[in-house]
Amino acid sequence: MGFAIDDVQRTLIENVRHFVRTEIVPLEHDLDPDESEVSADVLARLTAKTKQMGLYNLDVPEEYGGAGVDLVTRTLLAMEMSQHRAGLYAPCYAAFGQPDMGQLYEGTEEQKERYLHPVLRAEKRSFFALTEPSGGSDPARAIQTRAKRDGKDWILNGSKTFISGADQADFGLVFARTGDQESGRDGITCFIVDAGTPGFTVRRVIHTLRSGHYPTELSFEDVRLPAGAVLGEVGKGFSLASERLTKNRIPYSAGCLGVAMLAHRMAVEYAPTRSVFGAALADHQGIQWMLVDNEIDLRTAACVTLDAAERADSGEPFRTEAAIAKIVATEAAARVVDRAIQIHGAYGVAKDLPLERWYRELRIRRIGEGSTETQRMIISRDLLRGRYKSLLDR
Repeated sequence: MGFAIDDVQRTLIENVRHFVRTEIVPLEHDLDPDESEVSADVLARLTAKTKQMGLYNLDVPEEYGGAGVDLVTRTLLAMEMSQHRAGLYAPCYAAFGQPDMGQLYEGTEEQKERYLHPVLRAEKRSFFALTEPSGGSDPARAIQTRAKRDGKDWILNGSKTFISGADQADFGLVFARTGDQESGRDGITCFIVDAGTPGFTVRRVIHTLRSGHYPTELSFEDVRLPAGAVLGEVGKGFSLASERLTKNRIPYSAGCLGVAMLAHRMAVEYAPTRSVFGAALADHQGIQWMLVDNEIDLRTAACVTLDAAERADSGEPFRTEAAIAKIVATEAAARVVDRAIQIHGAYGVAKDLPLERWYRELRIRRIGEGSTETQRMIISRDLLRGRYKSLLDR
């Protein structure tokens, strides 16, 4: 748990920090405060620079043409990449690559050629469909969407909800029950479903607090899928989903810390410039202690997030650590931004500053990628079943 940053990591951090401050932040001066995308021409220019830096497709293994960075390094870079207005949900506007849909690495060569490689080349977009109207925090039991064999084919029926990006995607990964209800997680299979498949419809359902984001509802009515649409093994889809989701919670947590770090820095810089009751805002103990609380929150959250990343890189079990990181980072970041708004006063809720956007969007982070309550259940189960080792016993 030393978390010493080596020379290579330091160089990468400085390069990403320079990119954000010289390329992304100036760009946002001319964008709507709630914008989440840039034009194709601008994205192409930004992407060309990240490729030149050797940092395009950070999460992609080197054998697939990506940067293939370890998770600790990825976590450190996630903290830097999110330090701009749209950074929480659109870090650098995808200049470092689209999400790689890591489940596709488990596919056949034909599936990789048709789906994985086009995603890595940013030629296709995908969606991930796990959550259903019946629930999302316990998908092993909540999944009601079913797929039944019909000869060599599968017939898919059911629905999904709160699915991001399905209305703009070329295909998606859909998790359906292929065993009986009692089989739980052992009866879930992952299917690749192409947009436009007969019987498959997508519609926007609600506009959330997240800027520019309209999660979708998916409907499957007698959707016929070939045997080749199964990703991985029949009945093993839940492990295919959960392993990646657990790992993704670590950079997800780090992204929360990035915007909170910037909010804290803004508050530290602003406090000495504002005068109230005959003294600078920074001279009042109430303000000083708010800044101290911010610093404590950020350092604590960074430690547990890096601890989870280090455990994952070492090949040790890290489910509990990822759950702790997700709880601590999302809740700490929300507190930091809230205090930064309070210190800025009326300016804190003005659209001119990014604080109010971060405040809205951070509220979602305590629900997305597994709610806080779900993470607490994960941790408690590991504790009670003897799967968790304390820091001193590792």
